[in-house]
Amino acid sequence: MLITSILLSACSAQNQSASDAKDTKDDTAVILSEKKKEATPRTEPQIENKNKDAVIHYETNIDTTGKKPEVPSTDTTSSEVPIKKTYHMNSSYVIKPNDESTPAKVVLLTFDDGPKDEKMINSLMDTLDKHHAKAIFFVNGNRVKRQPKLLKMIHDRDQIIGNHAWDHEDLQKMSSSEAKKQVTDVQQIVKDIIGEKPQFFRPPFGSGNEALKDAVKEEGMLYMTWSNGSLDWDKSTKNRPDKVIQNVLDQLHPGSNILMHELPWTVDALDELLTLLEKKGYSFVDPRAIELQSR
Repeated sequence: MLITSILLSACSAQNQSASDAKDTKDDTAVILSEKKKEATPRTEPQIENKNKDAVIHYETNIDTTGKKPEVPSTDTTSSEVPIKKTYHMNSSYVIKPNDESTPAKVVLLTFDDGPKDEKMINSLMDTLDKHHAKAIFFVNGNRVKRQPKLLKMIHDRDQIIGNHAWDHEDLQKMSSSEAKKQVTDVQQIVKDIIGEKPQFFRPPFGSGNEALKDAVKEEGMLYMTWSNGSLDWDKSTKNRPDKVIQNVLDQLHPGSNILMHELPWTVDALDELLTLLEKKGYSFVDPRAIELQSR
């Protein structure tokens, strides 16, 4: 029996040794396989940041240090700071501070009837950037449909899009349903292009009625005309930047809601106009700081 026990013990040790060797061989094969996979770069899919229109391409997910690069988040909403509503518009379309701690000597800058021309729009926005100013660009749907890239350009440069109806026609002369469609069609095409709907509405010619105002309110927009007209659309100011400037200054008051257009002489007048306004102690209200209900 002693001899039998010795023989069984030896066989068991031999079998365990063979099993360990097999496991070691298998583990080595797995490690070599994993290293082979790491040595072969893998192509990642493109990641598109729709908010910034930036497309980032990754050729490989392994850098020279063997680490996987971080993929930036496409969600920019978390870094955006909401703009506090510190102003409101009264029944005369004048911009008023909500309390005494907010400056009253401000003007609201607006441009109607676009988008028309890339060079003119860029020039207007260059001047606005120079003066750290924001403006509402009230657009017509038919023009947006023809040149959607211009709408996107305005939005991408952090200016504000407003709704100026689909066609530049007198909405007061239309049926309620026709006028409403002029409003909602612009809301839809703007959202399709930039991902958000306008929050401000101005009727062509400043012509509207209660039914139109109700349709605008249903869309969550602030209805406005203006309180300071540059008359840049009038034949008396054609090719007269100095006249555009003087017209605005003649009507200037705290909270001026200034109506201008995408016109060559307005483009030429804008820098001097904004400079003169600043010298008079005025600043430029950010439209996003205005409440969406008048009072």
